[in-house]
Amino acid sequence: MIFSGLVRLAFFLLVIYAAVVLAVYIFQRRLQYFSDNDLGDAEAPGILGFKSVKVKTSDGFDLVAWFAPPKKKDGRVVVLFHGNGGNIAHRAIKASQLMARGYGVFLSEYRGYGGNPGSPTEEGLYRDGRAALTWLDAEGYGIGRLVLYGESLGSGVALQLAAEVHPRAVILEAPFTSAADVAKKAYPILPVDALMKDRFDNIKKIGMSKPSLLIVHGNRDEVVPHKLGKKLFEAANHPKEFITIENGMHNNLFERGAGHAVLDWLDKQEDAAGSA
Repeated sequence: MIFSGLVRLAFFLLVIYAAVVLAVYIFQRRLQYFSDNDLGDAEAPGILGFKSVKVKTSDGFDLVAWFAPPKKKDGRVVVLFHGNGGNIAHRAIKASQLMARGYGVFLSEYRGYGGNPGSPTEEGLYRDGRAALTWLDAEGYGIGRLVLYGESLGSGVALQLAAEVHPRAVILEAPFTSAADVAKKAYPILPVDALMKDRFDNIKKIGMSKPSLLIVHGNRDEVVPHKLGKKLFEAANHPKEFITIENGMHNNLFERGAGHAVLDWLDKQEDAAGSA
């Protein structure tokens, strides 16, 4: 009797586990992307210097993005690919630090975010990033003037594009080796490798280009472990620099001084380019 009861319990738990696995597989993109469609106005008070622009993707989506040109005619533009939550409006304060130093900023928005049509997928986000670079090139900002900046999930977009277009500089904020590695931390009892569709396999791509690379990562990151950023850094080509933000978590790096570190690094890149 006890044995048969244990068998029934084990079977019941197995059914529950299988149901959870199936639900996670079906709804995994809802667990991976946390879009906010309430974008607001690029020219609203407090969001100074931006204008709203539209870029067209290769699969036919017209996406709203925000752009602020550099102060100097030949200045650089930082193309920011944000993380999986919110929208570009939430990165306006971060962008304002770059703009105050004279850099242009292109806040690239994704399908399904900020009121844009479509739903986010890995390949879709890559298409969105390519559309941003195409728009910038048409406006006279070629790849030699761009800095690709990937924030968390956006590190996957930045590294995919870097492998394709080979920019001079790339900045990664709280990046990961792969989205699957992050998911394993969040769902340790699930067969993540078998389930995951959008993998953003950064560790395989980071060696495909040789830009000047900066990685900033908090040593208390509760979402993407610091060790994943270090592992990604170790796989990268030189020149490269890794900056640990003490007591930095996933979403407070600029509050902990990451903005100053990024600006100092960018200025060094400008100095090196000017003396070359």
